[in-house]
Amino acid sequence: MPESMYNRRGTKTSSFGTSGRINHDSSEFYNSKLYADKKMPVPVKYIENPVPPDKLDKIYCKSSENMNELPDNSIHLMITSPPYNVKKEYDEDLSLEEYRELLKRVFKETYKKLVTGGRACINIANLGRKPYIPLHSYIIEDMLEIGFLMRGEIIWNKASSASPSTAWGTWLSAANPVLRDIHEYILIFSKESFTRKRANKESTINKEQFLEWTKSVWTFPAVSAKSIGHPAPFPEELPYRLIQLYSFKGDIILDPFCGSGTTCLAALKCQRHYVGYDIEEKYVKLSYSRIDSYLKEQMQEQQKLDFEEKEVGGAFQNVPEMT
Repeated sequence: MPESMYNRRGTKTSSFGTSGRINHDSSEFYNSKLYADKKMPVPVKYIENPVPPDKLDKIYCKSSENMNELPDNSIHLMITSPPYNVKKEYDEDLSLEEYRELLKRVFKETYKKLVTGGRACINIANLGRKPYIPLHSYIIEDMLEIGFLMRGEIIWNKASSASPSTAWGTWLSAANPVLRDIHEYILIFSKESFTRKRANKESTINKEQFLEWTKSVWTFPAVSAKSIGHPAPFPEELPYRLIQLYSFKGDIILDPFCGSGTTCLAALKCQRHYVGYDIEEKYVKLSYSRIDSYLKEQMQEQQKLDFEEKEVGGAFQNVPEMT
């Protein structure tokens, strides 16, 4: 491996509110035998193609295995939570191998659409107990095979909001205790490069958010299917954090398994563009309904502010001049 790649400048941890340790040189670690057989990213040319305006801020009712509406190298961030393939109303009854192949086709297409350094964030839960199916492990394997670089993983701790379970196995006995999952994974990948070209783009994350959200464990509650109208929704907090952390203002956010449109709604609230895909017409309609409701609320709020400003301005105009 080229030695120059890991002759890095030390990180000033004091910039993040940490005193004491000033510099950290990681070159020795990355030049160790542990990384000897690892394929390291090399500098690549940045490629970004514009998405036609009439293709933006839309949700397409079709499979994301073919996203021909979008130019290659045009998407900045993908956030999705693939259907869990457990007959939750909208997905087919696929074998594990068929399920993995479906996701691989979608994520290969996603890879083509991402810009250089574009990120892919996948929320996934493991399944079953006898046997336990480590879906997150399979997805990591498949994403690396496609060519993605792995950046890390976040544990989403759902805490008390996790679905209660009485599957204790053997109660108060070591014979066969069963773990009850209260977490899911958020897997983070990049295309070709760990860094993204910033140019003149604006970050919208603040210091407190950055310090908290770069930790590898996030704790916030899940949302109920009944409250959203979809069998497997994720909370808006999840895509909101990822959008703030991994994209710039005005970027394009993709969700290839759009579901109830939570990613698209979060993108809109973060002043990003969105593109979504879902094969179920009723969920595309649900997504647009949620987005329309938000836009109407924003319009009403703006009209209220405009009216209040007009009232204040009129009051000042009616104040008699001092002589």
